[in-house]
Amino acid sequence: MKKITDKFSWKFFLFIGIAIILTNIPFIGNYVRVINTVIHESGHALMALIGGKVHEISLFMNTEGVTYTSHKGWFSGFFTGIAGYVFSSLIAFLSFWLISRNKYKPLIIILLIFIGLNLVFWVRNFYGLFWLISFGALFILLLLKGSSTIVQNCLLLIASILLVESITSSFTILLLSFKQPYSAGDATGLAEATAFIPAQLWGIFFFVQAIAFLYAGFKTGAFRIES
Repeated sequence: MKKITDKFSWKFFLFIGIAIILTNIPFIGNYVRVINTVIHESGHALMALIGGKVHEISLFMNTEGVTYTSHKGWFSGFFTGIAGYVFSSLIAFLSFWLISRNKYKPLIIILLIFIGLNLVFWVRNFYGLFWLISFGALFILLLLKGSSTIVQNCLLLIASILLVESITSSFTILLLSFKQPYSAGDATGLAEATAFIPAQLWGIFFFVQAIAFLYAGFKTGAFRIES
């Protein structure tokens, strides 16, 4: 039991609880959850740049997103399809890993790069632009005017939202892959791309990789946040 408690802190559970409550508040919840959508769609976009092209990303008020890409070959399209959920889980893990080691500036730079790339190159729909500009402005204002404690807690809240969303969204796609295998987003797309691997297996894969990154966070002490 002590070994388990050594890997977590009360602050981790506090902010995970706040993230769960916040993401379920009408309107505000959808607004903050879009940060995970941005990371997810950016994962698709960055992978598509390797042997393909990104045409546009759309971000929607209901937290859904779409990345429009074209590819020179099958492998580029295949790995682009995998990248979204894996990238979300990776960034959630990386965020906690950096915070646990008091490396706040690299995390701030990473988040600003994602916002900047999407704003300048990819997102063109109204809500997407509104979200990037408003969230980016609030984030920059916080960095400039907020105390170090406020900045640290803000980053911890964002990391908690990313972790909660990376797990819940992958679990949702797992359920959809069994209930509606022909309209299960990335799982359906990968099933069509591979032909011999059904959407259900891709749904399982997405959920398992999210749990694997959660376990990696536990093993590396990334959830041990100092007060």
